[in-house]
Amino acid sequence: MDKVIIINDESFGKGSEELGKKLMGAFLRKIWSKEEKPDKIILYNSGVKIAAQGSFVLDAVNGLFESGVDILACGTCVDHFELKDSLQAARISNMDEIASIILESNNVVTI
Repeated sequence: MDKVIIINDESFGKGSEELGKKLMGAFLRKIWSKEEKPDKIILYNSGVKIAAQGSFVLDAVNGLFESGVDILACGTCVDHFELKDSLQAARISNMDEIASIILESNNVVTI
């Protein structure tokens, strides 16, 4: 079964947004450096911002994407944040595909 990580915010955890962004960067760079990577990363809500131009973690997201991790960005979310032209390290998906992936995987972690 696929290993799936869900990221629903550009910040890791609750509390300080500044600290959360640092933690998100550290987390993504750590999994990027690991030999064993997730199969898929699903981005929704403001999590889609981490795969767009100007993202503070775009290097890690792009590195994961280029290493074969399937990174899916919720199309409704991309439209909401007007990121369609600046999305760089993900492919646009939809809730039907996202729901199917979540239901078919028994190894899903939400960040």
